[in-house]
Amino acid sequence: MNERKWRIPSQIIRLFQAVGRASLLYDIQDSHSGNMALKHRDKKGREQLIITASGSQKGDLEPQHLCALSPNKTDFGYYKASSETDIHSRILNLKGINASLHAHTKDLVIATLDPERKPNHPAPFIPADPLGYQALGIIPVDWFRVPSGSPEMIQKIPQRLKDHSATVIQGHGVMTRARTLQEAFFLACVANNSGYIFRLLEKHGVEIEPLRKKIVSDSYSCFSFPAPYTLQDDHSCDFSHEEELVKEFQKTGARIFESRLSPFHTGSFSLRGVKTMFYAPKASMPRELGGPLLEKSLEKKNSDGYEEKIHKEIYSQSNFQTAMHCYIPEAEVLTHISPPGTNSPPDRLVPVDAEGSFFYLVIPILSSPPEMDSFLQLLHDYKVVIVRGGGVWAVGEQSLSEVLHHPSSVREICLYRLGARERGLDLGKMEPAKAKKW
Repeated sequence: MNERKWRIPSQIIRLFQAVGRASLLYDIQDSHSGNMALKHRDKKGREQLIITASGSQKGDLEPQHLCALSPNKTDFGYYKASSETDIHSRILNLKGINASLHAHTKDLVIATLDPERKPNHPAPFIPADPLGYQALGIIPVDWFRVPSGSPEMIQKIPQRLKDHSATVIQGHGVMTRARTLQEAFFLACVANNSGYIFRLLEKHGVEIEPLRKKIVSDSYSCFSFPAPYTLQDDHSCDFSHEEELVKEFQKTGARIFESRLSPFHTGSFSLRGVKTMFYAPKASMPRELGGPLLEKSLEKKNSDGYEEKIHKEIYSQSNFQTAMHCYIPEAEVLTHISPPGTNSPPDRLVPVDAEGSFFYLVIPILSSPPEMDSFLQLLHDYKVVIVRGGGVWAVGEQSLSEVLHHPSSVREICLYRLGARERGLDLGKMEPAKAKKW
């Protein structure tokens, strides 16, 4: 078949370009690493496997960097298809799977390294955070003598992905399989976020194995679980006629993603209307990928999702105009680090930097699942609350810009506090005296 018969639709080209740029921005690829594949049926009903070309720059993909494969012949174009095409092809033959992604998730790769003599059977990776544990569960890790496109990988990786949404190639990266390319990217981002959290916990002396055992035996006492990933139309908008409002939602979602306040398509935020709320259920939205923008009744319904219920509860019990939920990895880590002179989990986060101390004397920390009355009262008093195993919740009295400032500040406060610990500084002496009377 010639190139003209296998023309790739422009919307698919734009999708690959957007995911490629977001992957580079989120730092789960280097300039040329990784690959993406998508199963597509053309207007004539012919099935295609569309995959990135070998060595292509994922942050700067052009149409000629995508290859369309038929069951019996490959249209290579100027570039050739990825060396891992056979692996992707077998993954996409799994039932219900339409997309796959290989990413150089550096934090997860580092978290799954071991010094054992090879060949060996590495231990699986158990996430210690709610996003990773719900979306990925226990992630298999495999060592391969040739960790790129080898016959051993072609056989092993699709077998792993029959039962798991992600699998780790030790020392190389992660492969995910999903229903859409956006979901495959979501899984890779969440996987690397889990690796990052593990690394920080380990660096700061948290005993990880007891925590993991508790998670595996009773995860519901450890986490306030997020809703499963949905396949809502990410370009849908219930209030498209409100151009300025749409622009503000898009800007807020992009800032959450770019500032690492929450992995791709996680968290949520909302703005109260008269009888409705304007709602972004996939808060972390790169500028080109976006997410659904919905208008929902403020009336509580049994069919409401977990996060949607909390947004509605906040508005029913207060005069706040905005609410936001993010999964800040540094905040999750600090909920497991005992304060100076104690051996118990913290019930507050105390800023040690100038700006953090100016805005917040302390920030409350609650356990999962939070008791709703206490949660709402603390939000009313402090405007931001951290839930161990449940993310960061914030409220505002006016705009999305106002409420965004809270999780953004929380991340900086956490980075300063973690940095001071890494230097061996005495945090007890650095905390404002009045914070101790909280």
